Amino acid sequence: MNFSVETYRLENGMPVVKLGGEVDVYTTPKMKEQLASLIESGSQRIAVDLSEVNYFDSTALGALIGALRRVKEQEGSILVIGAQPRVRRVFEVTGLDGVFEMYESADQASKL
Repeated sequence: MNFSVETYRLENGMPVVKLGGEVDVYTTPKMKEQLASLIESGSQRIAVDLSEVNYFDSTALGALIGALRRVKEQEGSILVIGAQPRVRRVFEVTGLDGVFEMYESADQASKL
C-alpha cells in the first residue's frame, strides 16, 4: 500500500496535513484521524496538501467534507493545496472546487 500522512505547520502557524500516495477506503481513516485531532485541538484553518497524492476516492472526499462541516461549526475552513490535475478533477466534477479553498502551493496558502 502506497500511502503517507504527516502534519506540519506553515510559517503563519496554519496546520497542514500532507498526504501522499493513494487515499482510499483503506487509508482514509488515517487522514480522518489527523484532521479530527487538529479540529479537536481548536485549529480553525487547516490545509490539506495533496501534492503527492495520485489517487483520491469518494471515501476520502466524504471524509474531507465531514471535516469541513466540523471545522465550519467553529467558523473555520479547510484549504486544499497542490492537488495534481487528476485529483483536482475529482473536486471539479463534484463541484467541490467551489466549496474548498483551492491553492496551487503551500507558499500561496501561507500568505493568508
